[in-house]
Amino acid sequence: MHSPVTLLLELGLILTVLSVLGAVARRLTLSPVPLYLLAGLALGEGGIAPVPAAGEFVETGAAIGVVLLLLTLGLQFSLTEFTGSLRRHVPSALADLVLNAVPGAVTGWILGLDAIGILALAGATYVSSSGMVARLLADLRRLGNRETPAILSVLVMEDFAMAAYLPLLAVLASGGPWWQAVLGVAAAVGAMLAAFTASYRWGHHLGRLLSHPDAEQLMLRVLGLTLIVAALAELVHASAAVGAFLVGLSLTGETADRARAVLSPLRDLFSAIFFLAIGLSIRPDELVPLLPAALALSAVTAATKLVTGQYAARRDQVGPRGQMRAGTVLVVRGEFSIVIIGLVGTMHDALAPLVITYVFVLAIAGPLLTRLAGAAPLRLHKGHHR
Repeated sequence: MHSPVTLLLELGLILTVLSVLGAVARRLTLSPVPLYLLAGLALGEGGIAPVPAAGEFVETGAAIGVVLLLLTLGLQFSLTEFTGSLRRHVPSALADLVLNAVPGAVTGWILGLDAIGILALAGATYVSSSGMVARLLADLRRLGNRETPAILSVLVMEDFAMAAYLPLLAVLASGGPWWQAVLGVAAAVGAMLAAFTASYRWGHHLGRLLSHPDAEQLMLRVLGLTLIVAALAELVHASAAVGAFLVGLSLTGETADRARAVLSPLRDLFSAIFFLAIGLSIRPDELVPLLPAALALSAVTAATKLVTGQYAARRDQVGPRGQMRAGTVLVVRGEFSIVIIGLVGTMHDALAPLVITYVFVLAIAGPLLTRLAGAAPLRLHKGHHR
């Protein structure tokens, strides 16, 4: 049990370090995400200045950070238009699955993994990080870009796919029977479809229920409901991020604008903790031995995500520069890949270090590629952005 003094001191040092790194990133007109990841690497186990007392707070704060990132992202868009975008991007989702899961599966086969290991590595290379993408879009002021709805459609469909994939993988990794896996998948997918349907049909009533003239009351109501929905999503092995995103989409007009304003400071705080937590989960001595293999896999799947984003943006009649921006922002992998390996990592000694190194490489490279592909924001038509 760590003393309150140690905990407060470590948290104070963490926030001070993040503040300095954020200021440096802003001065260089970069996203601070790569610097936060490197700070986590330095402050984690095996780093130059470990912070063990703050570990539990950082872990909890990271979960809240993802929820807030996707909630505030959902507040930027309307549910009706986003639903239309989802229908338009079913082919994009299929291309995303094939292009990005296959390299992981092939790599697992080359490494001699069993079927569960191959399935796990395919999932880790397939899914982008919703939290990182949301932060990058905000940092680089691209929430209003014409390619952004295509990006979000791909991300949400990935999260829906994870709702089926994670229960299946969890049962298979634990040695459970096939019927238990089928039931888990059916429950998760059914819950996600029910939540989306409820949000689409009755979400417009939500704003009236949550609205309040007092900013504190509005923040508590919106955040409380979002955390409940996120918890229910996690309960059925779905994505807390999608649950939070749906709450954000359901709020419209003045309520959405005011909620975004009061929640933005909290989002910035906890999203920084989220990126720090990814760095803290990695031991520096695990990076070096598998770095060549991780770099090779990163190069291949960065290229396949680039093609995915270009294809999705092209379906929305976005120009070449917007297509490039859409591709580079999807390169980052993160929380889902780490969760996947957490389910099966103990079964394969080399799998967890490989995927963690792979995630770290793309979490650093993705924001840099995204920044290099940047340009002045292209605003959406009036109906596409609040």
